[in-house]
Amino acid sequence: MVVHNPTVLTVILNYRTPEMSLRSLDAAYRAMEGVAGEIVVVDNGSGDGSCEVITAGIEARGWAEGTRVRFAASGRNGGFGAGNNFGMGLGLSDGSKPDYVYILNSDAFPEPGAINALLEHLERTPAAGMAGSHIRGEDDVPHVTAFRFPSMASEFEGAVRTGIVSRLLRRSIVPLPMPETPTAVDWVAGASVLMRQEMLDQIGGFDERFFLYFEETDLCRRAEGAGWQVWYLPQSRVVHVGSVSTGMKGWTRTPGYWFDSRLYYFTKNHGRFYALMATLARVMGAAIWRVRVAISSKELGEPPHFLRDLIGHGIASVLRRQSDGGPGAGDPLREEGK
Repeated sequence: MVVHNPTVLTVILNYRTPEMSLRSLDAAYRAMEGVAGEIVVVDNGSGDGSCEVITAGIEARGWAEGTRVRFAASGRNGGFGAGNNFGMGLGLSDGSKPDYVYILNSDAFPEPGAINALLEHLERTPAAGMAGSHIRGEDDVPHVTAFRFPSMASEFEGAVRTGIVSRLLRRSIVPLPMPETPTAVDWVAGASVLMRQEMLDQIGGFDERFFLYFEETDLCRRAEGAGWQVWYLPQSRVVHVGSVSTGMKGWTRTPGYWFDSRLYYFTKNHGRFYALMATLARVMGAAIWRVRVAISSKELGEPPHFLRDLIGHGIASVLRRQSDGGPGAGDPLREEGK
């Protein structure tokens, strides 16, 4: 009897965080124990010496050619989806495709057994196209990594931040309460997710028009549309620093690519009119929240000028469509990213 031994290609995408990427590689190497396959570290056009640091780090660890670790440079910074697509497209070193692809952020560190837990679940669940991990910070605080798809209602609820509205729209709130058992969800965070190659062959990889943010949400929606399930597995545990390469925690202003990705997601999946109404819902909710902030001691809780930038981006997108006939969304700002 032939025993099927599924193969996994782990892809770690580096953007100007070479030391962190090597730390992630160390954790992934340990977590790949007992799992057939390889790890590839992809540099996403860092241009800061990352290639040399990572190559030297791999050599210093004794992972010479022929071992399970490779390095590759994409040659450009096309964004998170493009960089991971490049890594996935490399396949295994013998030229074959893996059975599964594991996407791991450069600032995420899987515990031993984390990858195998995802693999075992997908192996025994034929309808599952991908599965994501339980992720927590270095302070041991869990991160929300299981979600519902964004909607017009969720845009309003997330902006208005009012208890009675949240109760009324509880089935539309994007972050899910943390499941304690394996659970099928709408989408999972892309920091640690195992994907079935058969599914990727059917629906394709990440949509590269998303430069950064919403790309995994879109991929999970396409998977659902093709009949595949997305699962969250609490027994697969990963530590995640978070926002190291994007700088999100220190944003003094929301970058244009976030607005581009948000608008493109709604336009692509629901149409232009729905995208417009979702933006209006968010503006209305944000306006109500600002009234509450003005008459209380509550903190605004968002980057400066967020509402103004959201409105300005929407107006600019409409004007672009009128002037050049283009989609007015999803035009990435290529000079920034992961």
